[in-house]
Amino acid sequence: MAKDPLAEAGLHYDELNKLRILEPDVGQKTTELKEECKDFVDKIGQFQKIVGGLIEMVDELAKEAEKEKMKVCTVNTFKMTLNRCDMLLIILQAIGARNLLKSVAKQREAQQQQLQALIAEKKMQLERSEHLSSG
Repeated sequence: MAKDPLAEAGLHYDELNKLRILEPDVGQKTTELKEECKDFVDKIGQFQKIVGGLIEMVDELAKEAEKEKMKVCTVNTFKMTLNRCDMLLIILQAIGARNLLKSVAKQREAQQQQLQALIAEKKMQLERSEHLSSG
């Protein structure tokens, strides 16, 4: 079998009969590698878009979680304020009840003094009338 002088010189014809420096197998593999690289770059681009969307979604969820946390903190603060108001109301009611009892006690004391004065007056009237009737 005769050796191809062009092949020995590193020159080859492709399927379109164009003169090439690369062997047909190497050229084919180079083309395949180029297509695989393009597919890989496309897939990396899609992956970056997906990851970008995921990051945006996680950021939005984090913002929403922060808003909810602030709502919960506000509600808890409000509840604590209500609890303090309830306790303050109970204390004020107790103070009011104590003051009312003191007032009632003072009224009874004043009434008792009036009744004692009335009793003393009636005793004096009784003594006068007994004294007048005896003398």
